[in-house]
Amino acid sequence: MSGDTGDKRGFGQRGEHLVAIQFALMLGFALLPVWHPYLGADAMAASAALRGWLAAPFALLALLFGAFGSVHIRDYLTPLPYPVDHSQLVRHGVYAIVRHPLYTSLLCAGAAWTLYTLSLSHLLGLAVAFAFFNYKAGKEEAWLTERHPEYTGYAQRVSKFIPFVY
Repeated sequence: MSGDTGDKRGFGQRGEHLVAIQFALMLGFALLPVWHPYLGADAMAASAALRGWLAAPFALLALLFGAFGSVHIRDYLTPLPYPVDHSQLVRHGVYAIVRHPLYTSLLCAGAAWTLYTLSLSHLLGLAVAFAFFNYKAGKEEAWLTERHPEYTGYAQRVSKFIPFVY
């Protein structure tokens, strides 16, 4: 499992800056203060169990997409969006229902926390993360299409992040 693409592109040409932005967004999301201006402490305490039940499916989906996405792409896994030289197009397992399960995993984890805390600041952070991952996935897909011309047909059949929706 190597992140080395063997490609002689300069720094930033394989998406290093996107990885740095992703980690900054993840850290920023984790450090965001919980903000729910319209809910008092009593309402939050009373709704704790309900919020847990609402968040749990998203947390489970985050674990499943993350685990299966990593397992199915393990030989080609790299922190960079630029594909490794020896990559093959993976279209089985979780990749048969979404093209970017690792991004879906992170978005589901963010959605779980946002639902559990009912935090408007985290909802805004989740929207920013969705826009970022959509952009990053677009860059990655352009590189995958260069490497694997059959990616175009795959992308037409399989949703990007949300199965059967988007």
